[in-house]
Amino acid sequence: MPPRQQAQPFAKDERVLCFHHEMLYEAKILDIQPSEGSEGGYQYKVHYKGWKNTWDDWVPADRIRKFTEQNKELAAQLHAQIKHLQKSSAKVPKKGGRATGTDSARVSEERSSGAVAGSRGPRRARDYDLEQEDGFHARPSIKLPVPDHIKGILVDDWENITKNNQLVPLPHPHPVDQIINDYLEEERQNREPNSAHFDILEETMAGLKEYFEKALSRILLYRFERPQYHEIRKLWDQAGDDGPNKTACDTYGAEHLARLLVSLPELVAQTTMDQQSVARLREELVKFTTWLGKNAKNYFVSEYETPSQKYIDHARSF
Repeated sequence: MPPRQQAQPFAKDERVLCFHHEMLYEAKILDIQPSEGSEGGYQYKVHYKGWKNTWDDWVPADRIRKFTEQNKELAAQLHAQIKHLQKSSAKVPKKGGRATGTDSARVSEERSSGAVAGSRGPRRARDYDLEQEDGFHARPSIKLPVPDHIKGILVDDWENITKNNQLVPLPHPHPVDQIINDYLEEERQNREPNSAHFDILEETMAGLKEYFEKALSRILLYRFERPQYHEIRKLWDQAGDDGPNKTACDTYGAEHLARLLVSLPELVAQTTMDQQSVARLREELVKFTTWLGKNAKNYFVSEYETPSQKYIDHARSF
């Protein structure tokens, strides 16, 4: 009995976006044929807009995206990111130079205190230097384009904690669990149920929560926050499984989640993920980070709390 074919998500002559390496390019579907193998499905012959016909290629459905405003925005972000990486790679830091960025400051601080922290593309005038791009793809890492106002929030976060001796109020009024669940509820509407894209969304968000749980105490906290963390841990132990706030994801919120997002490139680089998995992970995280940036006012706290003098004295000697 021949394998049962799935419904075609794309049509002949449809305008789409298609992945080539980790980049999304505008393309047109020229032809469709059933995929070989027992799982069914289809393959699509695509022509990349502005590319020679010699670059026409047969690709599986998971490399194609609908030509929507959301996906066009994602494509623009990925292209801008590669340009930024090329400019950054051309700059050689001076030996002993000063580290920049709140994430670098936090990780440096935590480490000092003992915490662990396809084929070639076409040569086109407006595309990227392929030797640099190939070098980028060889690394199992992701570079997330963090929205500028979230970068600003992280700078204020660093100053509030390390300079002003303040703390993010806990339990957080909008914990990580709520943020991720709100995103899933909205994003699921853009995915076909039981599809590969739907499953990848679920797996990515579950993985992000797991990363957050494991990374919080290791690399996401400033030294000044550690006594607060130990107090929270005592409350978790006392509450047991019946307490409303018993994990990092239902106690901590957007500020610490944003710290994780800027730390992910280093974390992913330490994994054994293959390049295709890394590309899919990055696509999902770019969408989530963009969404969090657009909804920042709903999840980040407007005011930090000032702890007692006793806490401040204890944190300084912690």
